[in-house]
Amino acid sequence: MADRQPTPDTPELRERWGSFAFTTDYKAKADKAIARYPEGRQRSAVMPLLDLAQRQVGDETNTQGWLPLPVIEYVADYLDMPVIRVLEVATFYFMYNLKPVGKYHVQVCGTTPCMLRGSDGLMEACKKRGMKKGAVSEDGLWTLTEVECMGNCATAPMVQINDDNYEDLTPERLDAVLDALARGEQPKAGTQEPGRHTSEPLGGPSTLKEMVEGNHDYRGEW
Repeated sequence: MADRQPTPDTPELRERWGSFAFTTDYKAKADKAIARYPEGRQRSAVMPLLDLAQRQVGDETNTQGWLPLPVIEYVADYLDMPVIRVLEVATFYFMYNLKPVGKYHVQVCGTTPCMLRGSDGLMEACKKRGMKKGAVSEDGLWTLTEVECMGNCATAPMVQINDDNYEDLTPERLDAVLDALARGEQPKAGTQEPGRHTSEPLGGPSTLKEMVEGNHDYRGEW
């Protein structure tokens, strides 16, 4: 599993990120998120603001983004919150990266449904490319993390890469996705099973077939 300890607070970290501040565009998004909450509840925007801060760090580093301690402190100050409260949120939710990651954060689900459907083979496919759990690859492209269930059990095994899910994977299909990303392309997200659109049964429905083309009313037949 991913390490939830923040990156150590060093002088080098302070020098790089101590002056972090939202850009004009990100500040507008942050203020819009805060405005969704009633007066006195602005601290409820801590999650979207952490996400925006992580994305800005990603833009500045050409990676998926992460949250150095000075950036977490900036969000706390922006919302007038104790730093520890913001740190509690950042360390609890896996959507926040607490250490530097690559341009593409490859999160492989290893929970039972995905494991039974071949997630071990996906991990091996990643390792053959030089990925190591929790580390940035030498070319800066990849970070590999094994995670718990991400809710795509019907299309297992699956991998999340940055903001997209890729499902119904085999090692070969995952290789094709990673190859496309390495070339700077954006592969189709979602199921990688030919002919499948979402999580419908393989081979098409076997019951309630009349509802495929319209809202068929079965009540008179029951």
